[in-house]
Amino acid sequence: MQDTTGKAASGNLAGASGATAEQNKVHMNGHTVTQNGFNPPSTPTPQPQSECQLPTPAPIVQREQWGGKYEFLLSCIGYCVGLGNVWRFPYLCYRNGGGVFLIPYFIMLFVTGVPLFLMELSLGQYGAAGPITVWKCCPLLKGIGIGMLCVSTLVCLYYNVIIAWTFYYLGSSFQSPLPWSCEALANAAICSGNITADNSTGKVLTPTEIFWNEQVLGVVHSEGLHDPGPVRWPLALCLLAAWIIIFLCMLKGIRSSGKVVYVTATFPYFVLIVLIIRGATLEGSLDGVTFYLTPDWSRLANAQVWNDAASQIFYSLGIGVGGLLSMASYNKFDNNVIRDTIVITTGNCCTSFFAGFAIFSILGHMAHRKGVPVGEVADTGPGLAFVAYPEALALLPGSVFWSIMFFLMLFMLGVDTLFGNMEGITTAVLDEFPHLRGNPLQKSLFLGALCFSFYLMGLLLVTNGGIYWFTLIDSFSTSFGLIIITLFMCIGISFFYGVNQFCQDILDMIRHCPPWCGKVLIYFKACWVFCTPFLLLFILTYIFIEMYRTSLRYGDYVYPLWGKALGVCMGATCCLQILIWAIVAISKETGTLKERFQKSIRPLNSWRQNNLNSTVRAEEHIEPEQVDPPYTVTLTDMDFTAMTWDNRFINLYVALMYNGALEVEQDVT
Repeated sequence: MQDTTGKAASGNLAGASGATAEQNKVHMNGHTVTQNGFNPPSTPTPQPQSECQLPTPAPIVQREQWGGKYEFLLSCIGYCVGLGNVWRFPYLCYRNGGGVFLIPYFIMLFVTGVPLFLMELSLGQYGAAGPITVWKCCPLLKGIGIGMLCVSTLVCLYYNVIIAWTFYYLGSSFQSPLPWSCEALANAAICSGNITADNSTGKVLTPTEIFWNEQVLGVVHSEGLHDPGPVRWPLALCLLAAWIIIFLCMLKGIRSSGKVVYVTATFPYFVLIVLIIRGATLEGSLDGVTFYLTPDWSRLANAQVWNDAASQIFYSLGIGVGGLLSMASYNKFDNNVIRDTIVITTGNCCTSFFAGFAIFSILGHMAHRKGVPVGEVADTGPGLAFVAYPEALALLPGSVFWSIMFFLMLFMLGVDTLFGNMEGITTAVLDEFPHLRGNPLQKSLFLGALCFSFYLMGLLLVTNGGIYWFTLIDSFSTSFGLIIITLFMCIGISFFYGVNQFCQDILDMIRHCPPWCGKVLIYFKACWVFCTPFLLLFILTYIFIEMYRTSLRYGDYVYPLWGKALGVCMGATCCLQILIWAIVAISKETGTLKERFQKSIRPLNSWRQNNLNSTVRAEEHIEPEQVDPPYTVTLTDMDFTAMTWDNRFINLYVALMYNGALEVEQDVT
């Protein structure tokens, strides 16, 4: 047994052979835990033969770590800097008053984006666990991790379809002239004006719109959500190639994907710089940049502007889907998480602002060539990336080269973001079933089955009517459900786990904390307790009002009520996980409702493992009283660290475990 200082009691002197001071770092199965909480390969402690002794459980597999801090930084930057930085931010900027949009954008960044970003990174790094297992810090909130997993699944389902579209355009870009340009023979009649208007809208379509709607999507052959039609096999093959690439990149774990990001995270910046230089030389580019930066101060009073700013922050930083938390879980325990947060969020938002110059210089030239205002040449959503940009690229000298570069950049941006989302899913599952980490074959089969399952479900989105399903999932997967998940995460950590304890955990990780870190934490503490929950509630209220008042559309197609209800169910399924698993956690406890609640918000002993093994606090650590563990994700031997076990207790525990028992009496004579 142990005394209150965590040292072995005197009655334990003759227990196990070779007992030394190192026993304080040994668990029941005889495996040590390092300072970072990662389990190195070790040889089980020899046990004397006994009649009741059975084979010990399999050793815990060592958890991977990043090969270096730059791999983590580049992976996070690649995860955050995605397609939304290229088409979504510029569109929102000029739709909401040009340069004045930057004011609510940066307010939302510093009040909601950066604090929540730091919260996710800190949780993952301190707990060294994925989005589900990490909630050993507060088992009542396990549903937050399940909800993150649901959101990430929906995002992965439709996001790789964008990469499939990019593959299709990338392959088509190796033709000269480009198949959507006026130089192509098939478009000669269209560009000469000898073309009838679209029968449904009366609008004259451009070659890029015809290529997008007929050649790529086939949406002209579908009547709506209820009529998906057959699978478009060229797109299906592109989608299969995209999932094969994702599978191969993730096969070796984060040490493999950490090397890939050196290319995928840096190449888009090279292309953006080249596009800015080329765009600045085009006639009319200054008009586009002027439109991009000209403020309309009256728009600040519009709630839509603030909602768009908040949604862009969540969309671009990837908050609330578990990717950040999972990637941070592979960090070293003493990594400076505050520094990483500032670097990544600043780099992401500067990239969005920087990309605006590249995009609007080209759109300004496009508007000059067509003789229309800049605001009328761009569209929102996928239409901007796959209609307006290809049309602008077709106008550039050397259009084939620029088209290849642009869609290769989109591919890199999409792959990096999908890496992060898939990492959130795989880390959560591997933490729940750790034996998969130690078996390369089983892990490969799991990843293969996961990617193939996503491919089969994604086939619905590459049918003739797939764009309608794509828009439905895109609109509701990261809507109110994601806001509710992040709101409960912020409230749970601040008030259940304790904001002071959370700040102390961050300081424990940063060990040699510079003076500025402590001062910055005061700001973050104020955001977590007051500012961030308030703004999230404001955004949530606005989303529900708008969702009730407005109809969901794709182009001129208005979604039926049942389609909108299906989208609401997607979002509700994600956030309802919080309530469902909270009820499960409370029902696992004993006592009155108040006592059950208090037990379910108490951290498990294994949550403190990283803190216990840190050299800073090892001497001052006082082991808490052993309690019946509340509901946990996967109960391991690390949850029973409040005792030092001699051979008799080890043998008794193993025997009972193999007989199906779940509890061991503490007072054994």
